[in-house]
Amino acid sequence: MATQSLTIRSPQDVVQFINFNSRTMPIWVLLIAYGGIFIDAYDSFSLGIGVPQIQQQFHLTALQLGSLTASLAIGAIGGALVGGYYVDKVGRLRMFMLDLVFFVVAAVGAAVSTNLFVLVAFRLLMGVGIGLDYPVALSFVAEYSSLRGKAKNVAFWIVVNSIVAIFIYVGVALPLYLAGAGPNLWRWVLGLGAVPAAVILVLRYIFLEESPMWMALHGDLHGAAQVLERTYKIHAVVDPSAKSAPRQQHKWKDYAKLFSKKYRKRTLLISIVCPLQSMEYYAIAFYFPSILLLLVGKQFVYVILGSAFLNIFALLGGIAAMFLTQQLGLRPLLIVTLSVVALSLIVTGLTRELLPMSIAVGLIGLFNFAHAAGPGHGGMTMATLSYPTSMRGAGTGWAQGTLRVGSTLGFLLFPMLLSRVGLSKTLLCLAVVPVANLVACLAIRWEPVGRDIDAEDLAEAKACGAS
Repeated sequence: MATQSLTIRSPQDVVQFINFNSRTMPIWVLLIAYGGIFIDAYDSFSLGIGVPQIQQQFHLTALQLGSLTASLAIGAIGGALVGGYYVDKVGRLRMFMLDLVFFVVAAVGAAVSTNLFVLVAFRLLMGVGIGLDYPVALSFVAEYSSLRGKAKNVAFWIVVNSIVAIFIYVGVALPLYLAGAGPNLWRWVLGLGAVPAAVILVLRYIFLEESPMWMALHGDLHGAAQVLERTYKIHAVVDPSAKSAPRQQHKWKDYAKLFSKKYRKRTLLISIVCPLQSMEYYAIAFYFPSILLLLVGKQFVYVILGSAFLNIFALLGGIAAMFLTQQLGLRPLLIVTLSVVALSLIVTGLTRELLPMSIAVGLIGLFNFAHAAGPGHGGMTMATLSYPTSMRGAGTGWAQGTLRVGSTLGFLLFPMLLSRVGLSKTLLCLAVVPVANLVACLAIRWEPVGRDIDAEDLAEAKACGAS
């Protein structure tokens, strides 16, 4: 078979090759890139398992518990905004390596924490690492994916999230519980998170290379050609007359570009979808073990198994999201799934005490399915697909920062609401969130799926230069 050839005369040739003419994105690139998403999901769900134990050991009030669970999100806000800036400034690969160091240190530190203050400190550190990783991981995947599969590959992160949740409950927490971990189960589960983080760090160091799109748009056409050759097994040469793009000078004020006339509408929609979906999710899914204690009783083994069962719904929703996002577009998918999310919360809140326990659990499962299929990934997927390579890090960093504001509110809100008004009324209160999100999606018309944002940006820059 003849080797495919590519002659590079400008950054646009690199962008066009990846978006339209590239071979399938290597699956190992996708999996290693999403390693940080794996760690984020592991850490979030592992602490959720331990919430009842931690609350008992440290004698936490509802406010203290909410502060503990929100600490990761608070750290992630700063990590996302700082990370988004540096992802665009220094490249994807360097940030990929840095954030996993945070994961390893924070996982071990949290496991051996002796009091609430120390545990919160390491959770904040973990949050910084997670905030750094999301912008770089999603940007990296988008810049290695062809246009026809870009939305599917980006949306794959929600599938990773769901698989990890099931793995934690069945593959980690349950064996440790049966082995007699007892009240220190949460320490073992948290500490073991350092193992996959270290493995992923090594794999990234060995196998991943810089984004060729980022390199081309920052003046390194020869470096981009070499990466394309090694990754896609083609023959890439740079034309001697090629003109490299001048290296872009990134500044903190570049975040203001997200709100310029060209990007304002999409940024507004992203800034609504991300925090609202995060608020509803982390107020409920993170506290699945606590909710199940109220629904199925005090036998913790059933809480672990029930949590795994609920996340099977999320896995199915995530798989549906990968294909429906590419076929239907993000906005239509969000409108349908947000309607189902709101309906499931309202029905559960109104009828929980009247329904058999199995149906009540099934309704929570329906919430998890619909959330994963639409809003759960929609905000970050939209941010990744809505901005060109030159500002994709800033866009995804901003989205992740707003998302963590929502999760902070969800972490804080749920335990305080639950302690005051009970589970049914708490679910009814939270139903307001997807309804507000639905209204925003209906009112703001923006659809990024199928659009070549980089080509649009380069064409506009060329037109401005010609004028």
